[in-house]
Amino acid sequence: MQTIDIARRCAQLNAVSDANNAYILALHQGGLTQEERMEAAVYLLRMGGDYKVAYTQFAALYNEGQFRDECLDIMTQAFYQPNVKLMKSRYEKNCVALAKYPYLFRMDFPKFEKLALRFYPFDDNGYLPFDAENQAFGGYVNYNHPVVSRNFFKDLDNPILAQDVYSQYELEYLNDNVRPSEDIGRENHLYLHYESWETFCAHLQVLNLRQLLKERKIVFLFGAELSRYPIDFKETYGIDYSQYPVKPIGVKDIHRLIWHTQLSSDNGGDFFNEVFDSHPNVLCMPSIMLEKMEQYIAEYKENYARFQTVQEAGAHFTSLTPQAARELFLIPNRTDKDYLAAIFLSQTSYMKGLDHASRIAPALFFQPHFSRIMYDMKHDEKGRTILLSAEYDKIRSSSIFKAFKYIKTFTPLRRVTTSYAATIRWMVEKRGMLEGLEERKNSIIPDLVADRVLNRSFMIDPEDRLYKDSVLVRFEDGKTNPEATFRALAAFLDIPYTESMTYCSEKGVHDVETAEGNVVGFDTATVYRTYDEYATDEERAYIEFCLRDAYQFYGYGFHYYDGGPVDEERVREWLKGFTNVNEKIDVSWRKNVMPEAAISINGKAITEKDILEESKQTFLEKKKGEMDALRLKLAQRLMGGLYFINKNGQPLRMMPKLELDPALLREPLYH
Repeated sequence: MQTIDIARRCAQLNAVSDANNAYILALHQGGLTQEERMEAAVYLLRMGGDYKVAYTQFAALYNEGQFRDECLDIMTQAFYQPNVKLMKSRYEKNCVALAKYPYLFRMDFPKFEKLALRFYPFDDNGYLPFDAENQAFGGYVNYNHPVVSRNFFKDLDNPILAQDVYSQYELEYLNDNVRPSEDIGRENHLYLHYESWETFCAHLQVLNLRQLLKERKIVFLFGAELSRYPIDFKETYGIDYSQYPVKPIGVKDIHRLIWHTQLSSDNGGDFFNEVFDSHPNVLCMPSIMLEKMEQYIAEYKENYARFQTVQEAGAHFTSLTPQAARELFLIPNRTDKDYLAAIFLSQTSYMKGLDHASRIAPALFFQPHFSRIMYDMKHDEKGRTILLSAEYDKIRSSSIFKAFKYIKTFTPLRRVTTSYAATIRWMVEKRGMLEGLEERKNSIIPDLVADRVLNRSFMIDPEDRLYKDSVLVRFEDGKTNPEATFRALAAFLDIPYTESMTYCSEKGVHDVETAEGNVVGFDTATVYRTYDEYATDEERAYIEFCLRDAYQFYGYGFHYYDGGPVDEERVREWLKGFTNVNEKIDVSWRKNVMPEAAISINGKAITEKDILEESKQTFLEKKKGEMDALRLKLAQRLMGGLYFINKNGQPLRMMPKLELDPALLREPLYH
């Protein structure tokens, strides 16, 4: 019996829920006739099934030329008519506001009933536009989708000119981040050019322009009116903006955040900080522990609540510039964004390159750091895997991030086996984890192999606001093809590609060694180092196998795993070769923990002076067995498939990779 037949039988038996599920399954399986699709859609709509499934079928059938009258009638009655009063009201209010606006040069608004498009609400967020002239439904559109889709701020030599912007989110973004002409002492209106007056007017049903007109910052141009760009405001309106002094960038000017994520250790984060250092349109500082920044903000909050005068604020917080301290005091409802902006603006040694006369407000470049990023995997009853991370949850719940309306996210990724070995090298050489130092007491080298395999933070939750506008950037591309990489990254982040991005610096000083042992500038040495003395081939083959989907998606070739089938026996053979990491974990226990340890043997606590070498060895062998058991379990989970979901059961997806312009490649793409 076909699924459609099961659906019909359930409907006959009045088993409505089962019938709805069966009809949905039949539609998803495909292969139905157009009549059967119509039957399923009508039943779902009438009997309280998933209306979105029905809606999608009605629109698709209409566009295919099937049951057109019926489909349009159903959709109009069920979805359009209940909302038409609201859309008409919104349209008319927009028209009234625009009719009074001095920088719009057309007033021939069509009657609502004559608009070129009708918008059929699909859900709480978006619509399917209907083109009556061409008799077709368009694709789903969410005008508040929190994504900045293009490089509006590529060229700041002239006033910003943006073409056919129909996103409410992007319109507000432009309005919030283009600075008033009065603030920079020159004409700086935001020019919005639309090719079609009719299409623009149709969108007034779903956009709210009234709030954007208050500052009179926008100039609307249509069709051939583009020739008026840019307008000489002194000549045309008698407004001379050059009489205004430049206003320094202030706390309340900051609206957008660039979140530079910490994927894991030794992924090239410092390198990216060095490239963005002293950018004229970015507030950039080195990475800082998230916990420490939250402590700073909490301290500011506590003290600002009791200050009575600006002088008190300035006297107490000498770490803030007088301007930042004054601004914070005068802001009535301060947010964590305001405190963060004040802290950054006050780091004057890092802000030397900031252009206070720029046409746009700067973005705040923030890399909150953790001493260690930890992930875990949880399996549901269907065998699907949920990724868990306490550190990521701290970011997601952070009031700092919640305070920003506009967030761009980018994640550097370095070949995992290289960053893995580099982390062990850093722990051994830089932190002295094997030397028994007093400051390393009770510290051990963790199982970095398992850490790397568990850490899949390159997979993003499509429902998570922090990753809706995100991209992954390969460290190797930044080193081997810096111009192509950073032009593309600047375009994604919507900042201009400037001369400051053509070199690495700290506090504006070119090509400095920002940390002992770091290579300088765009030196590619760290791309080709494999740190063989800090990793075995077996450790790296295991990592490549477990992360094979990431290697494929992000363009890395296997160096240690041959790409062949893997079973439990092969994994066990790899585990025998984990000699490098096991040895270093062993030594860190012996040097940093065991001299102070109280190890329990047969239920009795034995202190160091009584611990026999055999007891130490027994304990360490037990730890190794536990690590191998976990490593085997992880590999077994990842043998069958690599399918991950969020807490709501929706599939995770790979963070998009930054794509480079082939014409700008200086070297072949790294594999």
